Amino acid sequence: MSRKRSFRVGRARTGLGLFATQPIKKRGFIVEYKGRKLTTEQADKLEARGNRYLYEINSRWTIDGTTRRNLGRYANHSCRPNAESHSLGHKVILRAIKNIKPGDEITYNYGRDYLVNVITRRGCKCDKCREKRAATRAEARVKARQAKARLNGAGRTKTGRTKSRRRSRLS
Repeated sequence: MSRKRSFRVGRARTGLGLFATQPIKKRGFIVEYKGRKLTTEQADKLEARGNRYLYEINSRWTIDGTTRRNLGRYANHSCRPNAESHSLGHKVILRAIKNIKPGDEITYNYGRDYLVNVITRRGCKCDKCREKRAATRAEARVKARQAKARLNGAGRTKTGRTKSRRRSRLS
């Protein structure tokens, strides 16, 4: 008899993601990252062809998580994750690092290599990074408005008229 899953696959900002359906306690098992075991050479060939679901166990072995039966592949990246991955021999599991409430997306940090090679080009879409970009854009808009107001206000008097008036020609 199989154990009931504490998550579901659902629509997230970045595509599909894992969402908790019941509370998951800190240090609790979430899901195993499953797939066929490949050598590093085989994994490099797949990566060159665009495979995005490769999980490097060590310098010799990699898990190809392309199969849709691998529910661990749906856990998205976050710079502020609520789960982490653990290698147990040649097995990889996701485990909660804090209490996760029902409805929360289950995320973990994919690591520096993935961040540099894949995410940086497109920009991270986790909540922390989206909020940071939104705050930066809002700050830039405020500065632009202030600069525009200074430019518009430089040549005007209190009444709003410009100091140098053009003379009208009489014909």
